[in-house]
Amino acid sequence: MVKKLFFLLCMFIFIGLAYDVHAQTINERIAGKDRFEVAVNISKKGWTDGSDVVILANYNAFADALSASTLAYKYNAPILLTHGDRLTDSTREEIRRLMPREVIVIGGYATISSDVINQLKQIGVSTVRRIDGKDRYEVAYNIANELPASQTVIIAYGLAFADALTIAPYAAQNAYPILLSNKDNISNGVLRYISENNVNQIIIIGGEGSISKKIENELQENRSVTRISGADRYEVSVNIAKQLMGSNRKFFVASGLTFADALTGSILAAKENAPILLTRPNVLPSSIQSFIHQNSASQFVILGGNASVQQNIFDKMFGPLAGIKIVVDPGHGKRDTGAIGNGLLEKEVVLDIGNRLKTKLNRAGAIVIMTREDDSYPTLSERVEIAHKNGADAFVSIHLNSNEKSSPNGTETYWNSRYASEESKRLAEEIQKRLVKNLGTKDRGIKQGNFYVIKYTKIPSVLVEVAFISNPEDAKKMATSTYREKAAQAIFEGILQFYKSE
Repeated sequence: MVKKLFFLLCMFIFIGLAYDVHAQTINERIAGKDRFEVAVNISKKGWTDGSDVVILANYNAFADALSASTLAYKYNAPILLTHGDRLTDSTREEIRRLMPREVIVIGGYATISSDVINQLKQIGVSTVRRIDGKDRYEVAYNIANELPASQTVIIAYGLAFADALTIAPYAAQNAYPILLSNKDNISNGVLRYISENNVNQIIIIGGEGSISKKIENELQENRSVTRISGADRYEVSVNIAKQLMGSNRKFFVASGLTFADALTGSILAAKENAPILLTRPNVLPSSIQSFIHQNSASQFVILGGNASVQQNIFDKMFGPLAGIKIVVDPGHGKRDTGAIGNGLLEKEVVLDIGNRLKTKLNRAGAIVIMTREDDSYPTLSERVEIAHKNGADAFVSIHLNSNEKSSPNGTETYWNSRYASEESKRLAEEIQKRLVKNLGTKDRGIKQGNFYVIKYTKIPSVLVEVAFISNPEDAKKMATSTYREKAAQAIFEGILQFYKSE
């Protein structure tokens, strides 16, 4: 009975903590054992009562399918996936459930064979038609001609999938065709569509490494040309959401390394007026983290299983410090050893504590910027510049204290009143009291200090003197991994409480 009560108590505590962290966030994953089943589950969620039309694409040939999202949105149709020569069982059963009057096959016979067409007819689909072309550019052009004529077009790189898929929800909602081009030469499909429809507005998706400046200049004659780019595909997806999708609290998230989940999820995202953000499978890009934090995002739909978007991505998005940029500054480095005492070098101890702190902050969803991660020495001004250049939200410098005498001991934390004084003071208070508690050191309090890195950093900034390297008892603690871990945990808890109380 006692064990049962203890278990229930632990469960209530866990649920309470989970609610505290994620109270404002709703999240969902649409997964499956493979990409076919993911597409089916997306279809089941978005088309509960069936659909008159289904779009069918090859699971392994992204090129033909890149422009299919706008067509699917026009017909309010899900996109399902197939092998080139056969339907999977899950796709076949979903088509039966949807009971479409028409299936539109995207791509030529080399992409989806006549055997698939026959299988569709065998399960009762009355009309099956194909949109194809001699290449991906012509397929995109032919899909565009299925849409209402538009004087605005989207142009994306035809040899990669990411840019075309992240623009898909916006393009679909506005019935803008997605046309494909090479990097340096405008495809015939683009030129034909522009000429035939008197296009006067063009949105290029991707940087000059995808669509060159040469093409942009050629298209600008008598037309408005806008480019949405970024440092990589992940930042491009962020910039599309920022510039085109308005104020959103809901986002779809898919792997940026495979196309299938983003393709089949793009129509559901469009139906729910939500952008698609791309991520690495196991690391949430900092551009995505920052965007989520800045927009106070409250609902996410993850497209794909754990192999596509790993569970730790949830921690990055939903953690209590999600998207907050924190600079961790282990003091000294290289030839500047810092204080030396009792067999310890300050630079080595604080680097170890800093790296431990980084791990904890990352797990809570923070974006951590280290001023050094090895035995290097950034100058004081460079450390400040790192914070400013990265748009950091807080700066924590880690040090060990020293004295000519061995008797002084304990922990103290410094702040400066020049910039963000109230926040810096409060951050110092939160860190100081937890360090003293965790380490069992003497409480020397918080103090104002003129240390360069906290005086000139224009954000909440503190400098922590964890313990005295010159004191035998303090140094004995700092020599152990146990107390370094306790120090990192205390600083982490102080940062966490600082942001929880904001």
